[in-house]
Amino acid sequence: MKTGRLILIASCLVAACSSPMPEAPKSKAEARKPPPEEKVQLSTAQSLSSYQRELAQHISQANAGKVYAERPQALLRAVIVLKYLLNADGKLLHTEIVRSNHNKGAETTALSSLNNAAPFVRPPAHLLRNGKLELFETWLFNDDGRFQLRTIALPQQAE
Repeated sequence: MKTGRLILIASCLVAACSSPMPEAPKSKAEARKPPPEEKVQLSTAQSLSSYQRELAQHISQANAGKVYAERPQALLRAVIVLKYLLNADGKLLHTEIVRSNHNKGAETTALSSLNNAAPFVRPPAHLLRNGKLELFETWLFNDDGRFQLRTIALPQQAE
């Protein structure tokens, strides 16, 4: 009886140590196939400010769990201003912090929220300079670490 249990335990241990079966190799055509490209819509904004509102709403929706819906508190935990560059396809080319109170958590959240929202709606051609568009946005952080974007933020609470 004990020998049977020992054999059963030993065979279970050996089975647990084995490696899984390798996946079947893909066909050559499947291996060379590029990933599908995301279709990015063209903005219908007539002005820079309306395009910025469109982008701010897109960033907020892409990061809904980090955005607060109520009015910003009177004394904000952090205010982060980012400069970012888009190409004609709405691809994020460059980001730079231009104003910060050196709150690393808020800086990281602002940068990652911008990256999470990419790619963006393609900017209208009349807003481009040399095929690119430089934009600024301000992240307003409450004490709990959530933010609103100044472009679409509600009025700040009084002290």
